[in-house]
Amino acid sequence: MTRAPANLLAVRSLLLTHLDNAPGPDDLDPGEVGIVGDSAHRGGYHCGSDRVVPNDYSVVESPRDRAGLTLDAAALDVGQFDVRSGGRSNTLPSFSVWCVAQCVANAADTRDIREIIYSPDGSTVKRWDRLGKRTTGDSSHRWHTHFSFFRDAIKAGRDQRPLFRRYLSSIGLVEDDDMTPEEHNWLATVHKNLTVLDGRNPVGQIYTRMAMGEDATVPNFTSVHPTLESLGAQISALQTALTALSNRDFTDEPAIVQGVLASLTPEKIAAAIPPTMAKQVADELARRLVA
Repeated sequence: MTRAPANLLAVRSLLLTHLDNAPGPDDLDPGEVGIVGDSAHRGGYHCGSDRVVPNDYSVVESPRDRAGLTLDAAALDVGQFDVRSGGRSNTLPSFSVWCVAQCVANAADTRDIREIIYSPDGSTVKRWDRLGKRTTGDSSHRWHTHFSFFRDAIKAGRDQRPLFRRYLSSIGLVEDDDMTPEEHNWLATVHKNLTVLDGRNPVGQIYTRMAMGEDATVPNFTSVHPTLESLGAQISALQTALTALSNRDFTDEPAIVQGVLASLTPEKIAAAIPPTMAKQVADELARRLVA
């Protein structure tokens, strides 16, 4: 029979740990967070292989779903809540809009989500679909939000908590002092992009020395965990290098400009956006989705 997989049970536990009994007029009750459909439920991501129907959209529309079909359900429903944190009210609509904005921005921790059916205002029902096949949902989604996950991600047991942990952190219910995997990936991307012109670019050279713990401007660099404090030191060193670079007289400036522009693909620009700025972009998208 259809079962609730461990990775979605972990998401359920995370949400209930922080939103159940949270301060505010309406916390999130355990009965409002569901994974497996009731016994009459047939078809869709709340069902495993024993309950799917012929040509079930949750199986046939994506090779990721066809390859990942098991007895596990691949969906999560989240009910209404209104909790106070961070000096503001945090509700199911604002949570849903925030999650959709992260998906629209293609944040790394959203790429296993197939669709979100939600209401941005408690009245209108919308659907974000990664495959672009549907835009609507039934009226029950005015009071609950539905998340579908690609079945191969569920089958693989991939951790689906990072997105929801980021939401809880953004509203002040979870403290996260360490850098996230996304921030580590961002630093790695910056490192790669800055060293594209290594041998001609002092910025790339100094960044390489810093990464190897050889730059005198950052003592004991290799022993420092790459927190925001050490990131600040790196930025300071990069600013020094940029100043030195600006004072140099290059004889082949067009070639240098061409080389830099060739590396500035949309993918690299997006990957190099600092996490804090990425959050601002996502928040702005969320604001526009509500409007």
